Amino acid sequence: MMCSELRDVDYERISRLVYEQCGINLHDGKKELVKARLGKRLREGSFRSFGDYYQYVITDAGTDELISMIDSLSTNLTYFFREENHFHTLRQIIPPLLKAPGNKGGALAKLRIWSAGCSTGEEPYSLAMTVCESVNGASADVKIMATDISTKVLDTAVKGIFHKDKIGNIPPANLKRYFQMGSGRSDGFFRIKKEIRDMIRFLRFNLMETPPSSYRFDVIFCRNVMIYFDKETQAALINRFYQCLDKGGYLFIGHSESLTGLRHEFKYVEPSVYRR
Repeated sequence: MMCSELRDVDYERISRLVYEQCGINLHDGKKELVKARLGKRLREGSFRSFGDYYQYVITDAGTDELISMIDSLSTNLTYFFREENHFHTLRQIIPPLLKAPGNKGGALAKLRIWSAGCSTGEEPYSLAMTVCESVNGASADVKIMATDISTKVLDTAVKGIFHKDKIGNIPPANLKRYFQMGSGRSDGFFRIKKEIRDMIRFLRFNLMETPPSSYRFDVIFCRNVMIYFDKETQAALINRFYQCLDKGGYLFIGHSESLTGLRHEFKYVEPSVYRR
């Protein structure tokens, strides 16, 4: 019979493992949340205790379950055009970014954006729609990379299908331009049109890892992610982002976040917006 008690020693081990794997800092107040979310994993895997579960996920055989554990403990609150003023700022900076020195010489203008911690896709799709509105039909090579540590939310994001309850804050004109309305068994659901989906590449990436040298961007959105990290982890992440941005590139963080108290080389632009 499974033991549902989450002992302090097991909670400390799980918390340490989560921190080492993805930088999320679970404090004592999260114990009941961990117990509730991982309790389902224990039942589905027929583990006798949280101790047995921990011992399994740290083995090579438990690699897939470790990913599922991280999925279960990740918080994925998001919606279209969240913190809307960021998208107003983005509209203003896209034209000069497309005219930057590296984009001159008659070649097709390029724009590279990273949505880090993209959850179920609302943020990168909002970014893609904003870019389309900003370039207004002009030719441009735009690519958005959207990453998350959770394979579960990425599976949802790739499909680009959202219930009508999720799209209430999208202007009717944009809804008509960028979404297809479902019918029959899909009634009440809307799918992002292919032209928008094709702008985005979704993939799993752990922000605790060093990004490949090929990761070069004009804009990085990493919002409401750092709030789960301690100062040391935040500083390391911010400096990795700095290395990924081309000169003059922008970093957007959440309104509840700040770089105050962190050692970094970014220049302040406005609240929650910084520039390399």
